[in-house]
Amino acid sequence: MAGKEALYLECYAGISGDMFVAALLDLGADEETLRRALDSLPIPGFRVEIRRVRKNGLDACDFCVILDEIHENHDHDMAYLYPQHMDVGEDSPRHLMDGNKHTAHHCHRSLRDVLEILDGAQLTQRARTIARRIFQILGEAEAKAHGTTIEQVHFHEVGAVDSIVDITAAAVCMDQLGFEEVILSVIYEGVGTIRCQHGNLPIPVPAVLNIAQVHSLNLHITGATGEYVTPTGAAIAAAIRTSDRLPRAFSVKKIGLGAGKREQALPGILRAMVVEPMHSCATCDEIYQLNTNIDDCSAETLAYTMERLLAEGAKDVHYTPVFMKKNRPAYLLTVLCAEERVPRMEQIIFAETTSIGIRRVRMKRTVLRRTERTAETSLGTIRVKECLVPEIGGHGAERRCYPEYESVAALCRATGLPYPEVYHKIMKELV
Repeated sequence: MAGKEALYLECYAGISGDMFVAALLDLGADEETLRRALDSLPIPGFRVEIRRVRKNGLDACDFCVILDEIHENHDHDMAYLYPQHMDVGEDSPRHLMDGNKHTAHHCHRSLRDVLEILDGAQLTQRARTIARRIFQILGEAEAKAHGTTIEQVHFHEVGAVDSIVDITAAAVCMDQLGFEEVILSVIYEGVGTIRCQHGNLPIPVPAVLNIAQVHSLNLHITGATGEYVTPTGAAIAAAIRTSDRLPRAFSVKKIGLGAGKREQALPGILRAMVVEPMHSCATCDEIYQLNTNIDDCSAETLAYTMERLLAEGAKDVHYTPVFMKKNRPAYLLTVLCAEERVPRMEQIIFAETTSIGIRRVRMKRTVLRRTERTAETSLGTIRVKECLVPEIGGHGAERRCYPEYESVAALCRATGLPYPEVYHKIMKELV
């Protein structure tokens, strides 16, 4: 049984804006639609080249933003994020430009200016929303790096042009392909420094590190020298990621390879895949079990605590009679919940009970897939939960039905029949 298709980004050689756009074009994003969207941007001074290249012997797509002035190329981000410090010397990243070398005398754009440019382009609402979110993440990262506010962040004109193009292209391609789930691998990054006029910046550069911190991106620092993750790439990853985990079993529907511009130790390729989960009868996930012993709360307090925990998202709550030290009778409160609900569950337990300590254990569980539906019976309509139980050997599955308690109880009240009789009659009709 197959599930909904998702985009998987394999970032074992880092990620940059141009690599991401190229990978999505290689997956099937329409080039003409992209060019029309980029042509509608109310900014001059750039053109786009899309071509096939070979990287480490592999055929890949290359997306290149060419500006009007100088003939060099780089991954766009560093001049954009650190314009006042950038050294365009021999060892530095570079832009691809036409004409003569530019001077440092360019105007600057605020984040508000950049967002107005996006609003002036002919983009779908979803593409515009994605682009705005990416720029918001970039602006926040730079503001933190420079100790200022996002309203005071200014983008250097040259850097802003290719960053706007990269980010707009990324948003348009994402919108075209329509992915709602994006799975992100661990992002590989190099080591060393980036040379600037006023010294060296450590790798990962501050903007990348700020994005990784705020948006919980999983980084792996390799022994390779050089920058593999650009700020634009990190911002795109943070903006579109919905998961860090691949399905346990999946099929690969399409593969796209996006080429980077730099020649470094790791192959300069971002590999994107369209994957489709293959669902079994059961799924495995992780939950947390919270335990605490309570020996001096009333029954009413315990009942209300259970009610609150379930209302706030606990998957299960139960009490177990126990004997504590000095043979005092007590109850062991057990709560099962998702990791993100742990703080709220603990807050409720401390607020509603006399507990002064909670034990926490992360657990794996296997859960049968289930669906809920209504069914018509001779006694009336009921709610039914269905699940598939895998047969021994894994060669098939048995369908099992479980009438919901409240539905059965309602039929008992309506017919005047006892619960066991109603339940067994329903089960015979459902089989």
